[in-house]
Amino acid sequence: KHGDRHLLTGADGSVLPVRLEVNPRARRIILRLDVKASEAVAVAPRPSALKDALAFSKEKQDWLKVRLSALTEATPLSPGETVPLRDVPHLLERPDEGRTTRLLPGDPPRIASPGADITFPDRIIRFLKAEARRDLEAAVARHSETLNVTARSIALKDTKTRWGSCSSAGRLNFSWRLILAPPDVLDYVAAHEVSHLLEMNHSDRFWGHVDRCVPHSRASRQWLRTEGRTLQAFGRSGTSGAS
Repeated sequence: KHGDRHLLTGADGSVLPVRLEVNPRARRIILRLDVKASEAVAVAPRPSALKDALAFSKEKQDWLKVRLSALTEATPLSPGETVPLRDVPHLLERPDEGRTTRLLPGDPPRIASPGADITFPDRIIRFLKAEARRDLEAAVARHSETLNVTARSIALKDTKTRWGSCSSAGRLNFSWRLILAPPDVLDYVAAHEVSHLLEMNHSDRFWGHVDRCVPHSRASRQWLRTEGRTLQAFGRSGTSGAS
């Protein structure tokens, strides 16, 4: 009914909130974004068309996610900013000495990357990707042993709507931004994709495999639903122009 909110769940566990509205002046079903509320809005010309409006929003779910993520306020990776490495805030700094990007203890801990200002964001992203690869390879190896499967390859992407994917050839892809999430969340996504090596679906058998690997899957899925979109802000150069 008018004003109801629905959560559209993607195959990767991501969730898109959609609010249903009725506007008699609308000539057809319209989809728009409520930036302030961080949700999509499906507008129907009459109450009887609300069901169709919800179905239409499901069809356009991926497009809506891309557009909504592009509106997230960007947090540049520049000295003085803070990024949540493994969900722990780390201060970014550019020291005058040194040659490599490294972690430094402190309160808060720091990610120090010497070099030119113009290449600072790229150096930070390379460092975060290396940390993500290390954690994901370890998690994939652990869960592959549990399920007695083998992944053909592991690749890191900068996707906006999916945290991970598994091809029919056994290739696993992950968002490098998982390194910004709590470790349990990264671990869950790794278990999710490794489980697809046995079941290329989301059947009860598939979720049984996931549960064998991680006891915290429900909490991790909920975290991704409520907090996952915030990770897309880090390193974005602007607030529009989804591709």
